[in-house]
Amino acid sequence: MTKVKDSVLAEIKPIIEQRNDEFVDIEYVKEKGQNYLRIYVDRENGIDMDEIAGLSELISAKLDEIEPDPFPDPYVLELSSPGIERPLKSEKDWQKALNNYVHVGLYQKVLGEKEYEGTLKSFNTDEIELEVKIKTRRKQLTIPRKLIANIRFAIEF
Repeated sequence: MTKVKDSVLAEIKPIIEQRNDEFVDIEYVKEKGQNYLRIYVDRENGIDMDEIAGLSELISAKLDEIEPDPFPDPYVLELSSPGIERPLKSEKDWQKALNNYVHVGLYQKVLGEKEYEGTLKSFNTDEIELEVKIKTRRKQLTIPRKLIANIRFAIEF
């Protein structure tokens, strides 16, 4: 699966960049007996369905041209935006998330919890600093990055 993703990414990334779109992520997964190639793209001010449809046509044509065919089995191509609550994958995502509200899922509990939502105040390669609201008080929480299972933008209610 990783080999397929890597070979496909090398072919499609120039198309995405040429349109000034931002590559976010790629998945090649099998669900209910069907293979899916999911490509997530975005733009600085968001991307609409017409832009995604146009990009999907370009990428589909490119995938049909690749020799040898990197796909061992038939697949469904899906292009979409990662949405408002997009995961933080790249350094650019982390920079955008600074001083913004995020959701953090952990591999193990920190202060009795495996999930936190709060404002990302700082980060480095070892840890993040999160400002969380516990009842009516704001608290600074330091979380080791090695404990983070996932982190994404979140909507604050």
